[in-house]
Amino acid sequence: MSTPPKIALRGVTKAFGAKKVLQGIDLDVAPGESVVVIGGSGTGKSVLLKCILGLMRPDSGSIKIDGKETVGLGTREREDVMRKFGMLFQGGALFDSLKVWQNVAFGPIQSDGMAPAKAKEIAIAKLGNVGLGPEIGELFPSELSGGMQKRVALARAIAREPEIIFFDEPTTGLDPIMADVINDLIVKCVKDLGATAVSITHDMASARKIGHRIAMLYDGHLIWQGPVSEIDHCGNAHVEQFIHGKAEGPIKMQVRKL
Repeated sequence: MSTPPKIALRGVTKAFGAKKVLQGIDLDVAPGESVVVIGGSGTGKSVLLKCILGLMRPDSGSIKIDGKETVGLGTREREDVMRKFGMLFQGGALFDSLKVWQNVAFGPIQSDGMAPAKAKEIAIAKLGNVGLGPEIGELFPSELSGGMQKRVALARAIAREPEIIFFDEPTTGLDPIMADVINDLIVKCVKDLGATAVSITHDMASARKIGHRIAMLYDGHLIWQGPVSEIDHCGNAHVEQFIHGKAEGPIKMQVRKL
């Protein structure tokens, strides 16, 4: 008997007025698997992520976590599901007014009611997991470089040892070397936790490193999905244009003429 998926989407749709952003998304993510959703800006990657997280309700379709339907859950049931999630936001989204350790400990304190002293111990340990010493915990986010802020955001994402971690454009704004450092840390942290991961990105170097499987979103549909090793010879013209960054191809950029 095969293991049921950790995340299962069936027929998920979402529109904003006349604009159909998601048009019947089917996607399974197995326990411990890392799936990366790629696609150009404005293709619906963030909307898809928000629907899975429960921050946005799809117009139709099913989203199951561990076999349990999550679309339309009440507040209490939604909170139970959210306990399984960790999230690395695109810009880091750290609280400027809180020290680094307080940022990392925010979930354990606010959501779990953990005593600040215990939460600080966990925060320092998680900072260590991403290569930051305890002295960093006493600084404020504004005192850190972009790469260090991203590490702190990763430490916060894993602070509650979630079963599922979401990564929203994890390497945005980083130079290629720091981006690779963050990718390595993501792979390590996900593996150490035994977590399931869903990432969205248009950074192919990141997608290749952190993903086991890649799915491409285009025009509201997942037009291809498969192992990372197969993407370079997938035979899909849209995918090949995107991963090689070619202006010519079936994907037409909307450019206003002056």
